[in-house]
Amino acid sequence: MARFRFFFAVKIFLIFHLAAISFASSYGSIQLGDQCSSDEECNVGLGCFKCGIDVARCVRSNVTDQFSVVNNSMPFNKYAFLTTHNSYAIEGKPLHVATQEDTITQQLNSGVRALMLDTYDYEGDVWLCHSFNEKCFEFTKFNRAIYTFEEIFAFLTANPSEIVTLILEDYVKSPNGLTKVFTESGLKKFWFPVQNMPKAGQDWPLVKDMIANNHRLIVFTSAKSKQETEGIAYQWNYVVENQYGDNGVKPWECSNRAESAPLTDKTKALVLVNHFRTVPVKILTCEENSKHLLDMIKTCYVAAGDRWANFVAVNFYKRSDGGGTFQAVDKLNGELLCGRDDVHAC
Repeated sequence: MARFRFFFAVKIFLIFHLAAISFASSYGSIQLGDQCSSDEECNVGLGCFKCGIDVARCVRSNVTDQFSVVNNSMPFNKYAFLTTHNSYAIEGKPLHVATQEDTITQQLNSGVRALMLDTYDYEGDVWLCHSFNEKCFEFTKFNRAIYTFEEIFAFLTANPSEIVTLILEDYVKSPNGLTKVFTESGLKKFWFPVQNMPKAGQDWPLVKDMIANNHRLIVFTSAKSKQETEGIAYQWNYVVENQYGDNGVKPWECSNRAESAPLTDKTKALVLVNHFRTVPVKILTCEENSKHLLDMIKTCYVAAGDRWANFVAVNFYKRSDGGGTFQAVDKLNGELLCGRDDVHAC
């Protein structure tokens, strides 16, 4: 019996040892900034991407969980969140203009916590779409909104300590059209009530309380009437935002978007910084998502009356020459949470 136990123990040890080797070997050993040819060659938390005409290198591909580094006991507006512009415009549809490479689920799993979605009436349903003259067309549509909403529902269900923000450029005219899709997808379960949103620039609820109350989906709409008719928060009552597109990436300039109150208006507790070109070009985006982005969030800090951004919106969010968008969010969280240049220093 003793001999059996000995060999059994050795066998179990070998199984776990081989499993550990297998798990470790699922990640490569190439470090940040080193040349690579595939994601598998890069160390954990890194991906292999090409920046401009340079060779492909290992760059960051995951956000830091600020709640783990610090805690979730601060108001929601004291944190920063990576945001994807036109999150639904994913590569793979011929003749469509894409702004992202990853699926919605992949974006969320990589740490994206705010999604910009354009919603339209089309074919008797709500679609995510690019537009001309505020209308969706066959050659500009991407997919039905409910499919994306169901992905978000699955993520929130599987991750009970996470909060997701939806920023809707909203052209849905059908009465209660959006409410219907939110209800059918199950997302109403996580709805943050508009009546609980702070006014006059007051702090938002503590993140830990939002989680405890399961108020983990914040939704903003660009359609003012829907705050009254459907209980969806009108974005410009709560957020200030800089200009988007080519006018929003000019060095040392940070002016407010036309629909937004001035960036210095502190009656809105949340600040959003856009940093993406009007025409997305993936191979060039990495430069915009690197030092240019860090410079812009510093410029917008001053323009917003010494307030750091809560949301930073980009195209092709994993493209950079190193730390990229993830480093920018680390800086924002460091500044917001402890006045340091990086959240890891908090």
